[in-house]
Amino acid sequence: MDIKKIPSPCFVLEESRLRKNLEIIDRVQQEAGVKIILAFKGFAMWSAFPIVREYVDGATASSLHEARLCYEEMNTESHTYAVAYIPREFGKILDYSSHITFNSIAQWRKYQKRVLNFVEKVSPGIRVNPGWSPVGTALYNPASAGSRLGEPVENFTGKLPEGIEGLHFHVLCESSSQDLEKVLEHFEKQFGIFLPQLRWVNFGGGHLMTRKGYDVPHLISVLKAFRKRWPHLQVILEPGSAFAWETGVLVATVLDIVKNGGVRTAILDVSFTAHMPDTLEMPYRPQIRGAKEKVEKGDKNVFRLGGVSCLSGDFMEEYAFAEPLKIGQKIVFEDMIHYTMVKTSTFNGVTHPSIAILRPDGKLDIVRRFGYRDYKNRLS
Repeated sequence: MDIKKIPSPCFVLEESRLRKNLEIIDRVQQEAGVKIILAFKGFAMWSAFPIVREYVDGATASSLHEARLCYEEMNTESHTYAVAYIPREFGKILDYSSHITFNSIAQWRKYQKRVLNFVEKVSPGIRVNPGWSPVGTALYNPASAGSRLGEPVENFTGKLPEGIEGLHFHVLCESSSQDLEKVLEHFEKQFGIFLPQLRWVNFGGGHLMTRKGYDVPHLISVLKAFRKRWPHLQVILEPGSAFAWETGVLVATVLDIVKNGGVRTAILDVSFTAHMPDTLEMPYRPQIRGAKEKVEKGDKNVFRLGGVSCLSGDFMEEYAFAEPLKIGQKIVFEDMIHYTMVKTSTFNGVTHPSIAILRPDGKLDIVRRFGYRDYKNRLS
């Protein structure tokens, strides 16, 4: 990738890296005999869906708009789950869905009759909460105390609601196959009584099978063992990050360098709060090409990185660079395709980064540029 030729700011997806991830995902689904589908909440760059469709044939949606995107751009009906369905949208959601999962027994009872009218087309399920998760960050832990996500086993009072064909759990986040194995112990202990009555189970997302060091053979063995115990069930996984993990970057440019109280801040043409909100929410420090995240005593070329918005907290603490940063220099944020892109905004009217795909032959396709109308049309 020739950074000098990349417009700034710009998200750049590398097709070859995406295909490498997809090959791993396809290996898992083929060897384990499971169905793996794409979670739009982690990766919804639909210009890349023709590539994704070569390896998987499904996706999961959490809203009417995601379900419609699945139907139009993935060319398939979605596995749909929402924390609560909006009544005026529910009919359309049924039209776009093959599976529909309810967050509560009350939601299922509310929409049960409407779903049963689609019983030949739409398979209903309920999200359950096994009460255990390895996720340490509270913001991303679906099994935290008092969680609103999924029904705990006691709410079933020993009986599966009539008409339900599947159970769904999602308590992982960039987790390991060992974490899944432990979750399954909790899940089967609590909800195993219902499994003989079901057609499918959905293990949700958070299976980071494309991360370096992930034990893919162990994941396959865990999945095969579950299928051996419950051979009548279709097993579904719906990772988001695994699809786009380390598949691309965000390219930015230094606009100014501000000095205050001994701190040098390089002001960029991107915004952390608008274009990389997960770096502030999670929080995590993004990796920057050619820079050290951990500043040590004696490092000379130390700079804080500031976003272009007017939010005071729109910055990352200091990084150490090999050379002093200069105005006009480009900065490359690594691994910015999964989750980051789907959470961007036009806060402050800051220009949204362009979106591009770097093809295996080195050609750069600019698939989207953003302008004033994108900002204006979000509001009225």
